[in-house]
Amino acid sequence: MHIREITPTYHVTGQIKPADLPAIAAAGYTTIICMRPDGEGWGQPKFALVSEAAAASGLSAHYLPVGGSSVPMEQAAKLKALLTQTQGPILAFCASGARSAGLYQMAQQIG
Repeated sequence: MHIREITPTYHVTGQIKPADLPAIAAAGYTTIICMRPDGEGWGQPKFALVSEAAAASGLSAHYLPVGGSSVPMEQAAKLKALLTQTQGPILAFCASGARSAGLYQMAQQIG
């Protein structure tokens, strides 16, 4: 897992697996956000499995897929709202981390 800091409380990475969640929690994250639609890639775990593992590790998990039929600006508005409701360090993930970083930047542009 290659985690990249966007801000001190918002970091991004590529696809995570359920087995990664204990280490993510141990690293101090309180929330994960999945921005990868289920079924996007071969071998990708479904969000439900990641969410179960997150809950078992004491993490809050949110599904905010970007891709396919989702409109990035609508998803950016949802992310902005989620960021105001979430405390502690967040780890957002997608296939590579690029969408998670880009959507964060879009969310910051919304007035």
